[in-house]
Parts: sequence; structure tokens; C-alpha cells
Amino acid sequence: MNYEKFFSDELKSLKSQGLYRKFREINRTRSTFPKATERDGDSKRQVEVWCSNDYLNLSQHPAIVNETIKVTQELGTGSGGTRNISGTSSYHADLERTLAELHKKDSALIFPSAYTANQSTLWTLCKKLDGIEIYSDELNHASMIQGIKNANVKVHIFRHNDTDHLEELLKTSNANTPKMIVFESLYSMEGLRSPIEKIIWLEEKYNALTYLDEVHSVGLYGPEGRGIAAEAGVSDKIDIINGTLSKSFGQLGGYVAANADIIDFIRSFAPGFIFTSSANPSIAAASIQAIKIAKKADILRANIRANSDLIREGLTEYEIPFLANDSHIIPIHLYEPELCKQAANVLIEEHGIYIQPIFYPTVPKGDERFRVTITPKHSASDVQSFVQSLDKVWSSLNLKRLPKTSNKVETKVSKIY
Repeated sequence: MNYEKFFSDELKSLKSQGLYRKFREINRTRSTFPKATERDGDSKRQVEVWCSNDYLNLSQHPAIVNETIKVTQELGTGSGGTRNISGTSSYHADLERTLAELHKKDSALIFPSAYTANQSTLWTLCKKLDGIEIYSDELNHASMIQGIKNANVKVHIFRHNDTDHLEELLKTSNANTPKMIVFESLYSMEGLRSPIEKIIWLEEKYNALTYLDEVHSVGLYGPEGRGIAAEAGVSDKIDIINGTLSKSFGQLGGYVAANADIIDFIRSFAPGFIFTSSANPSIAAASIQAIKIAKKADILRANIRANSDLIREGLTEYEIPFLANDSHIIPIHLYEPELCKQAANVLIEEHGIYIQPIFYPTVPKGDERFRVTITPKHSASDVQSFVQSLDKVWSSLNLKRLPKTSNKVETKVSKIY
């Protein structure tokens, strides 16, 4: 086999479809954010960021930055090993206790990323629970899908947020067969919430476990930012919660929280936990500080909600297609990869606005989009300038608009996994 030709041809095919990704070099300077500096070769320019997952901007909070520096000076830059072999510091243990308390669970376990936490935890549960059947929302994150797929178990895919379809599938299973319903509280590319209370009702009716991904909701929703399950008052009924330190908390890593035996089981059997180096102690320490600050960040959360509503109002006024929801994630639809990239290039080159085009495999082909996320550091005037710039780009490129009387955009489902 000509290996070089294979790799070259695959990349050429990707580029010919308009699906090749290029990474922009964006330095988010603490003193100026949401203004940032883009480096392109030898040139630099100022841009405004509209697609960051650092939702509360805690990665740049002075107290958290200082905690990172202090612990780095105390313990150094690395953990020194896996969690089992010299890689568990007091900061790791304290962070896990903090996360358990955040979700009102017995215990928690931190991973290098939320992707790893999902993939390894789900794979381990599927492999160890003999004969288990998985019931998975069709829009679940790739990390969840991959963990389940790698375990080679029986999987039932239910239509997105369709609990009637979920129950139809549950009815087909033997009452004694172990089952697990796997879903998200807030879907990252659509910004849509799940019908969490109804899913819990089905969990209890059919004796299933529940596995909930709260990655995009923890820190932003519920009392003290404890997540959408807490907002609904049902955290205690969810068996396993997955979350991240990398978004609202502005750090790096992921975790799962559950009762003591489940966490001890994952700790003892999950390869993605056992066979990897632990997080730097400074990250663990910074994460503890971030969670403490996020709990008291009601004003920041209110600002995000208010400015998200302002963006939706502006998009409606200018008839720019977006998926209506009640979250901080605002998908703006362009429907074609080259147009999506072209619009992004015009925005940054002519208006100084950086927003990353999203296309396959992150979203289905034909459903290309921008995913707008706002932070507390964006002002109302920033929002106004942003939507006006979008309007100008839509006009200059003659992009599809949606009448104000009909701002409903249908979601599509990617079949790539």
C-alpha cells in the first residue's frame, strides 16, 4: 500500500468538499478581552471573540490566576505520575470533594478532559454490566457515542429529546436486562435542553441507570451554577453526572460524579483514568477557586442571559436564521461549508469579528453554522455592533434570510458515528 498517497488523497478529498479545518492563532489577552490578538504569520491584528467556551471568563480571573502561580511555585508544573503512582496531590483530592459537593453526590473523579471522562466511563460501564442495553439520544456528543460504540453493546438510538420514542424502545427490553439512558442536559451545537424530568420518570419506570452530560450547563444554570439537573431539582435522581472544568470554570479537565460505589468502581476499572498522568496540581487548585467563585456569580449568569436575549432580538430583526432556544448557545445557520468559511473570513477581515465556522463532522453536512457564545465581558454595545456586522455580511454575500414571522430552524442529525 502507498501510505503517503492514502493520506494525501484523504486530505485532498476533505479540502475539495470544503471541510478542511484551519486553526486561527488567537491570544486572548486578559486586559482587553473580548478583544484578542490574532497572529497570522508575521502579522498581527486585533479581533473580537464571539465563540469562546470560557463562558464566565474565569480563566482570566485574578484570584484564579494567582492561585495557579502560587501552586506552580509550590509544587512545580507537573503532577509526577498517574493517580495511582505518585500523581495524587492534596489539591486533586480536594477538587474531587468540591465537585462531589457541587452536584450533591458522594464522590467525584477527575479526568484529563470531559471527552476522556465520557468515553472511558461509558466504555467501562458497558463492558462490566453484562448484557447492558444503552438508550442514547441521537444528538449525543461524540465522546459519549465513541465510548458506547467501542464497547460493542446493544444500542437503541432515540430521536432527539423524544421521550415517547424512548419509551417505545424501553418497552422492547426484558425487565431484567440492565439498561442505561445516556443524554445531555444542554446540547452543545443546538443549545436545546433535554426533557430531564420525563427521562427520570422513564428511568424509574423501567429500572434504568441514567448518565447525564452537564458539560455546557454546569456553572451557568441552577442554584450556584450547579447545573440544569439541580435547576430542575432532580440531581439526586441522576445516577452519574459528567461535567467539565474547561468551560464555565475556565480550566482544563473533566469529571464524573455519582455515589461512592460507582465512583470507586470507575476509579478501579476505567482505563482512561488508570493509565494516564493526572492533571497538574496547579490546575486542580485553580479549579477549586473557580468553582467557589462561580457559585457566587449570579450577576455574571444574569448578564449572559440578558445579552444572549439581545443577540436573539437582533438576529430576528435582521432576519438572520438561528435556532431559537432559551440558552446561552446561539446557532446561526448558513447551510453550506464554503459559504460558512467565506462569511467567517469577511467578518474577521472587514469587521474584526472572530467566530469559527462549524461544519462536518461537528455538525451534519448541509447544516453548517456559527455557534455564538457570549461572556460577561461582552457589552450591550458589543452585541449591537456584532449583529449589525452580521447583517452587512449577509447582504454582501447574499446569504439566506428568514422572515421574522418564522424564525424556526430545523435541527439535523449527523450519522457519522
